[in-house]
Amino acid sequence: MQFTVDQSDLAAAVSYAAHSLPAKPPVPVLAGLLLTATDDDGLRVSAFDYETSSDTTIGAAVTDTGRVLVSGRLLTDISARVRGAVRVELTGTRLVLTAGSARFTLPTLPLEDYPQLPDAGTGSGTLPGPALAEAVTQVASALGNDDALPVLSGISLHHDHDAGTLTFAATDRYRFAVRTLTWKHCDLTGERTALAPGKRLLDAAKACADDSTVDLTIPGDGSNSGLFTVRSQNSTSTLRAVEGSLPAYSALFPTEFEHTATVEITVLKEAVQRVALVATRNTPVRLTFTADSSLVLEAGSSDDAQAIDTVDTALQGEELGIAFHPQFLTDGLNALTAGGATSVDFHFTSSVKPAILRGHGSDDQGLRYALMPVRLTG
Repeated sequence: MQFTVDQSDLAAAVSYAAHSLPAKPPVPVLAGLLLTATDDDGLRVSAFDYETSSDTTIGAAVTDTGRVLVSGRLLTDISARVRGAVRVELTGTRLVLTAGSARFTLPTLPLEDYPQLPDAGTGSGTLPGPALAEAVTQVASALGNDDALPVLSGISLHHDHDAGTLTFAATDRYRFAVRTLTWKHCDLTGERTALAPGKRLLDAAKACADDSTVDLTIPGDGSNSGLFTVRSQNSTSTLRAVEGSLPAYSALFPTEFEHTATVEITVLKEAVQRVALVATRNTPVRLTFTADSSLVLEAGSSDDAQAIDTVDTALQGEELGIAFHPQFLTDGLNALTAGGATSVDFHFTSSVKPAILRGHGSDDQGLRYALMPVRLTG
């Protein structure tokens, strides 16, 4: 096998495939990246850990076709640091990479021990790459990381056949993020819901954020062995579905509210971060929406450090006091900003029930972020 490839193309392809490399591979071959040089496709770079696969193709000048398995960590580091054209040649059981004055000789891993890459199957429908990346990024703000509850580390995808929409949802029990997109060319019949590994779906969605069209497959009909597929023109990721489902969330998002307040996101986020400087671990920030169009933020106690700040707001309804975990509140504001919002609408039913955060002026498909309040004592 012998080929020459541009360094920036190689680095991008290796970085994409490396998302599927396990942190602690159970067997040595799973730490490898599979390189396949063909006359038709150029260079194909693949990785697979039995749960997730990543596969991408780039242009290359192929002199001799072939396949080789090499350390993913080493190839990632090398491809990121060399410059110019990279010449790659397989010599016996060694892979030689030459770029400018730099030359690297790498041992190869046994191809016969490497698992077969999964079949991506047929796509369920298409979405614009930027919209998919934005939606997944927004709901990922509510992902859980409790190893005892792996279902909360997943992002739920629900296909609504009648509406022609795909809804993404995630929760860690303290907040619930929901975002809806409209499908294109979707041929699914009936409703379908499946749970994808959240962080890996986020990686796959971000990797195709610049692609105009992305084919997305939702498992459920037995045709693709429980695999999600995210496929753009030259790259494909497969993700094995997580068993289980998220809690029902419709009751968390009422349609009628007693109080609504609008605040500029940047100003509010900076104020939250300032007063949170005196908040100890798991200590909330208290928000008081007043009738004189002020939002008062407070943290700390009389026995410790205290902080108070005030920002402008527009309140509809009576005055309201409520408290939130500062990081959870900031995460929600950042998620709204990722969707282009500059102001946030807080919707409240009471100070002890979840608040709903939405981008000011957003439509029904925009991000909805339900944030559980912290009960104050004393």
